[in-house]
Amino acid sequence: MDNLRFIRETMENAASFTAISGWAMVAVGVIALVATVVAPRQPTLMRWLAVWLATAAVSLIVSGWAMVRKARATGVPLFSGPGRKLFLSFMPPMVVGALLTAIFVQASMLSALRGSWLLLYGTAVVTGGAFSVSIVPVMGLCFMALGAVALFAPAVWGPWLLGAGFGGLHIVFGIIIARRHGG
Repeated sequence: MDNLRFIRETMENAASFTAISGWAMVAVGVIALVATVVAPRQPTLMRWLAVWLATAAVSLIVSGWAMVRKARATGVPLFSGPGRKLFLSFMPPMVVGALLTAIFVQASMLSALRGSWLLLYGTAVVTGGAFSVSIVPVMGLCFMALGAVALFAPAVWGPWLLGAGFGGLHIVFGIIIARRHGG
């Protein structure tokens, strides 16, 4: 019995987490494109931030719901083996992003905030994606590249780079994941 448990755990840990929903990523991209249009029209930095934080919250709900749904449909346990590793690898860069958001907003460093969001989200996707299908880390690298551009680009490019990343990249890679890995 111990050998069977060891074999099962080894196979579980070697597997990829496949419950990432490509169509949910497309939805997240569309939500981000709406934020790209709405956020710059806000009269204050705090209202701009509120739009993007609401976008992140709605995106998290959409993604989480879709992952739970896909995991149940495919019989993949959400928080065991690769799912747990994905979550534990994804969260540290996201926590750093939340902390840096507070610091950058307090210092009114909007351009640094945009680039940092893209870089840290990309880092989270690369590290978490190591336990998922192979296209996920590629998406993370694209976010990181866009984040590096955002850090050094003129400030007027910032809203468009956020839209290209959180909107465009999610849509493009979401369609790829949906077609290759089922929904």
